[in-house]
Amino acid sequence: MSVLYPSLEDLKVDHAIQAQARAMPKMPALPVQETPTLLDQGTAASQASVLYPNLAELENYMGLSLSSDEVQQNLPRVPEGASMVFSSTSAGQVVAPVSGNNLGVRRAEIKPGVREIHLCKDERGKTGLRLRAIDQGIFVQLVQANTPASLVGLRFGDQILQIDGRDCAGWSTDKAHRVLKKAPAEKITMVIRDRPFQRTITMHKDSAGHVGFIIKKGKVASVVKGSSAARNGLLTNHYLCEVNGQNVIGLKDKDVIEILATGGNVITLTVIPSVIYEHMVKKLSPLLLHHTMDHSLPDV
Repeated sequence: MSVLYPSLEDLKVDHAIQAQARAMPKMPALPVQETPTLLDQGTAASQASVLYPNLAELENYMGLSLSSDEVQQNLPRVPEGASMVFSSTSAGQVVAPVSGNNLGVRRAEIKPGVREIHLCKDERGKTGLRLRAIDQGIFVQLVQANTPASLVGLRFGDQILQIDGRDCAGWSTDKAHRVLKKAPAEKITMVIRDRPFQRTITMHKDSAGHVGFIIKKGKVASVVKGSSAARNGLLTNHYLCEVNGQNVIGLKDKDVIEILATGGNVITLTVIPSVIYEHMVKKLSPLLLHHTMDHSLPDV
């Protein structure tokens, strides 16, 4: 059973861990510890000591109250046949040996299935959502900050599959907006597919704090050879949509660089090909993208 890792660095560390585990000789079973008598204490002192031969000896270690059962329950478990990974706090998930249970990786996750949301309108009858038709599908073009659309977790590039039970395939942009306008204010049921035109790339900063790419006006202009960005497949002519799950569309390059600099040692980018991005934001003013688009951190 293979395990998918966020980055190439995670995969290589996992290979090293597996190789080390295979090369390590199996430890012999430890003998049952018996209470030594006064006659054999001298012999025991001359023998090499065994580190933690019995978990019961740790029950009162350094004033801590530990039981063998508690220790066993908190030991990492590796699924049978899986790679050497560490259990995360969420059941059924695994954590890469380098990226770990990184919050940015989880915020940027693009789920493969579909989900249902319930959207409403504000006191002005607005949802804070703009849509655009592309390739016979309807996609989220803009999510305004502090609106019902931002509260339900819609993001730039999400595909709208259904609105109130009606399939959106083949609709024009105008028809999609008409349907939203006529929908009831209290509850609009939508079926959503997460950002099908976008993909995520997880990278690790080097000792200088760089991941190895340059952006110009929000687009990847160049990738540094031998960098984490190059190793993990970041391509030029792609726009940055998110950094660690945070929407950066419409922000100035200096603001995006600041988010990258303060984003921790593990950086997950969400990118989209320039040809699709430019079609998505067509007829949207840069001021609208910069000042009204939701740039808040999403909930996990």
